[in-house]
Amino acid sequence: MATVKERIHDIAVPVSGQLGVDIVDIELAGNARRTVLRVFLDKPGGVTLEDCEKFSRSLSAVLDVEDPISSRYVLEVSSPGLDRPLRTRRDFQISTGKLARIVTREKIAGETLLIGRILSANEQSVTVVVEGSKEVSIPFEQISKARLEIELS
Repeated sequence: MATVKERIHDIAVPVSGQLGVDIVDIELAGNARRTVLRVFLDKPGGVTLEDCEKFSRSLSAVLDVEDPISSRYVLEVSSPGLDRPLRTRRDFQISTGKLARIVTREKIAGETLLIGRILSANEQSVTVVVEGSKEVSIPFEQISKARLEIELS
């Protein structure tokens, strides 16, 4: 399914560019009888319901022509949510200043679960501030899972 996802991504990127939104993630779930294609969007300031509707209509029209999924499917378009996953370097860079939960493959600073505020991200690593003032640099290849934490004011 990775090649189908890549094809869908290639089809969806021009649509997202025209509408001023970024594709955060694409998921294919289900089986041959009921496939669900989920596309998660974001933009500075957050996406609106109207953004999702416009993107869904536009992408649906292009997918009908390109036909990358051989079976019937349902298209779902939404925001990644407040606790969005962080998967790419860019995700970390645009989330600078936000609180994140990061699970690592090996212990870093004595832990495999770090919760901290993202200070910076470069090509090799992300730096977070944990426990008030302790800066920890985490190499991207050591991150197994990461997502933003929901902060209530």
